[in-house]
Parts: sequence; structure tokens; C-alpha cells
Amino acid sequence: MLTRVLPARGLVLEVASGTGQHVLHFAKALPALTWQPSDPDAELRASIAQRIREERPANVNEPVDLDVARRPWPVPAADAILAINMIHVAPWPATAALFDGARALLPTDGTLFLYGPYRRLGGHTSPSNAQFDADLRRQDPAWGLRDLEAVTDIAAGHGLTLAETIAMPANNFSLVFRRN
Repeated sequence: MLTRVLPARGLVLEVASGTGQHVLHFAKALPALTWQPSDPDAELRASIAQRIREERPANVNEPVDLDVARRPWPVPAADAILAINMIHVAPWPATAALFDGARALLPTDGTLFLYGPYRRLGGHTSPSNAQFDADLRRQDPAWGLRDLEAVTDIAAGHGLTLAETIAMPANNFSLVFRRN
């Protein structure tokens, strides 16, 4: 699916890369793209850097310190941005900050790709998602599954339009936004 929604060439910024497992997997599958991992957590950046040293992918840059709420972002431009499982484990203002950063970095028609669980039309899409949401909110009341419609509204306010919603396994969704 990423081959269909991402550009054929260019730089893809992954926001909140965690341990780096996704960026390294995608880099192997899409070698014509250059991948820029990022994370605000120094330990996670060290984990990503270690994986890069071990796997030696030619198309993955060293991870950068990127907190979506802190400006300016350390990457001046990107052809696409990915954020996997980020917005439900961050306070709601991080979602607006992500879209604001995407508006600043992406070219016209550039892609912001989000993946994770979402609520739809004010309700959970499965009992397991309702339980996951409750578990997240117990860990931190600022966390939790976001309403797809609220995310779409935030995106529109930052110049991005929801182009596609793709149902994924385990009650997750891939959301493809395009910069206007």
C-alpha cells in the first residue's frame, strides 16, 4: 500500500520512529526512497542508530531529535511524512502540531500517512479498541484513541485533506492526507 501512496523518490520523514523497526522494514521494501527516522526520546534514537549500524541500509539517515511540538523541526523539507501509532500515545495538542509541521515541510500534494486505531462517528470500532483506549487513558489521561472525524477536522485547519481511509488488520486504519 505504501508504494501506492508515497512518492516514487524523495525523502520520507518518519515521526516517532520508536525502535526503528518500521523505518528499516520500509527502507528495504522501498529502496528508491530516503528514510529519515526521528524520535524525541534519546534512548529510542540510540536504538534506531544501533539498528542502522547493524543492518547498514544505504537509504536510511541517522535519527534526529524531533518533538512535534518543538519548532523548528530539524528537517527542512520532506516529500512524505509517516506517523505510525503516534497520536493515541501523545496529548491531543500533538496531533495539531503534527499537522502544522506537515504543512510546513510537505510540498503541495505531499503525503502525510497515519496508521493506528481510531474511533469513528464517536464510537469504538471494536471491543478490543475500547479496552485499549481505556488502558491508554489509565496510563495518561491525555492519551487515547482519537476520533477520525476530529483528526480530519484538525488536518483541514492545517491545509491537509483526508484523501483515503483504509481499514487494516486488528481494527486499525491507514489515513492518507494530502497537503492542499
